[in-house]
Amino acid sequence: MSVPVYHGRFGAKQAERLLWRAGFGPAPGQAQRLGRKGMRKAVLSLTRPKGRPKLRGPKPHDNDGLPLAPQDAWGHDLLWWLDRMVRSDQPLAERMALVWHDWFATADIGQVSLNLKQNELFRKRGLGSFEQLLLAVTRDPAMLVWLSGNENEAGAPNENYARELMELFTLGAGNGYSEDDVREQARALTGWTNDWDDTRGMVNFRFEADRHDDGRKRIFGHAGNFDWRDSCRLCVGHPAHAGYFVERLWSYFIPTPPPKRTLQALKKGYRRDRSIRRVVEAILMHPALYEGPRMIKPPIVQIAGMLRARRSGVTTDAWTWIADEAGQRLFQPPNVAGWDEDRWLDTARISGRWTAAAWNTRDVAVDTDGYDERESASEAVSKALRFWGNPTLSAKTKSELRRFASRVEDVARDEWQQSAYRGLRQNALRVLIVMSPEFQTS
Repeated sequence: MSVPVYHGRFGAKQAERLLWRAGFGPAPGQAQRLGRKGMRKAVLSLTRPKGRPKLRGPKPHDNDGLPLAPQDAWGHDLLWWLDRMVRSDQPLAERMALVWHDWFATADIGQVSLNLKQNELFRKRGLGSFEQLLLAVTRDPAMLVWLSGNENEAGAPNENYARELMELFTLGAGNGYSEDDVREQARALTGWTNDWDDTRGMVNFRFEADRHDDGRKRIFGHAGNFDWRDSCRLCVGHPAHAGYFVERLWSYFIPTPPPKRTLQALKKGYRRDRSIRRVVEAILMHPALYEGPRMIKPPIVQIAGMLRARRSGVTTDAWTWIADEAGQRLFQPPNVAGWDEDRWLDTARISGRWTAAAWNTRDVAVDTDGYDERESASEAVSKALRFWGNPTLSAKTKSELRRFASRVEDVARDEWQQSAYRGLRQNALRVLIVMSPEFQTS
């Protein structure tokens, strides 16, 4: 049984969707170039890039023109990562880091340096072995602090990480484990601690044998003197793990569940070596990605994509509070379960997307004084689309944009209004395009 592969047309339109799902949208001309590669080569260029990632374009800075200080200045951690999303020539590496940041959701622990190190861990291991990633996360200092792993010791086991290890990270809520398994896993995970330095904060994270419960445990029906490595191994070896892993990873790229035969084939392939890359490549080549329904873009993906479309850099601190308003403040997931993707476009968050669109256009707004008073409605729409690199919009959306542009001309009755209103129209069209259904989804 093999995973189905897409054999339909692959051009700029399909490449555009791929770049949004497996990255942060296309830079000008990128979708056309990728489309000429064909689907397989296009996918592999993302999943198997050559060399180390490079950041291309203007370096980021804050409102005062100063370099970012992600470990010291409020919100600069988000700006630092947003810059990588915008400028990296290996966008899938950043997108996978975002996937794992949601999967192993870790919020602010009061020491930004540890969150940044965890972020680099996600980037480094994002397409490798899930088992190795899980082992690395389990001993990661930010995670140890976030879920009390550094306070889990023999005689006083803490169940925080043990529970989430199964419920959120490997098996799914109530899927093949019991409360006894939670308690026994907590015992297996004992032994981690750290020191405190008045200058540097939490340091020297380590495993100490005398803090570990070395007694016999019984987990998933297996008995033994299990430690933290065994805890991870037992989870990824559990019969429920492969299905949970495949379905959850699939959901980050395709909004509909995998067909039954596809799910079985993906699980079989994953079990060979627990390769993340193998599963991601199969998903990115699957017909459902190109023929299925559109998918809502996460807020930070939308923001990064607008900056990429304009070849703009990170030049303001505002993106931190704008991303928060839109519902996705990096390094601040709402809880250990990560973000609720079903609420990306609810009434509490949609205003943040309008704000993001406005900030992306305000510094390059056209001057309404002396604007071309002969510009037609169709010309105005075409010009606004070129501003964003000609993203794919439906015929219905383009028609609505032209109707809006025509209505502006209908109310421009006085001579002085002909130029001014057309300039205002162009600025409005630029915002409306990125707030359209097609630009909010991919």
